[in-house]
Amino acid sequence: MNDKIHTIASWLGTGSINFFGLPFAGKNTQAERFVDMLGATLIASGDIFRAQKDNLELQQIMATGANIPSEMFFDIVLPYFENPELANEPLILSEVGRKDGEQENILNATAESGHPTKAVVLLGLSEEAVWQRYEASLLADDRGDRLDDSNRDIVATRLDKFKREIIPVIEFYREKGLLVEVDGSLAPDAVTEAIVSALYERAVA
Repeated sequence: MNDKIHTIASWLGTGSINFFGLPFAGKNTQAERFVDMLGATLIASGDIFRAQKDNLELQQIMATGANIPSEMFFDIVLPYFENPELANEPLILSEVGRKDGEQENILNATAESGHPTKAVVLLGLSEEAVWQRYEASLLADDRGDRLDDSNRDIVATRLDKFKREIIPVIEFYREKGLLVEVDGSLAPDAVTEAIVSALYERAVA
């Protein structure tokens, strides 16, 4: 697999790959793995938002599981792409731009900062599997202080939001020819291998 990763890294250059998926699909796990494999930097809008602890309006919105208003998203997240420390590095994005209408801004921001979006990875998972993983997570108590992963009503809100607001974003990337779909119900190592294979095919096409 190392040869494939090397080929992917050469193809990616200083570009970016954006990961999407339903709650508990494992997008953060996979994103972090590709950060390590490709020597990339992770940009996760959720982490950026959670770090804004003094922004009470933002924290209240996040506590309900609702989407962050696009204007707030643009003001807080998009400037990260211009960070000079990222100039010569590839980027892995963890579901950056979750709302229809934000995807064009993401494509523009990544391109203008020298990190063009090369692929968008979607980890497919059924709602039934989401709830199975949710229950298992409660038993394992492995989500730390992530209230949005430990409250059933908030998870339900996020599932509904995905169908209403994120699916159009996914379809946009599909039409652009950027979408890579992988079965997120597989074991984590198998998911990683599937993503590597799919990206390698793009790299050598």
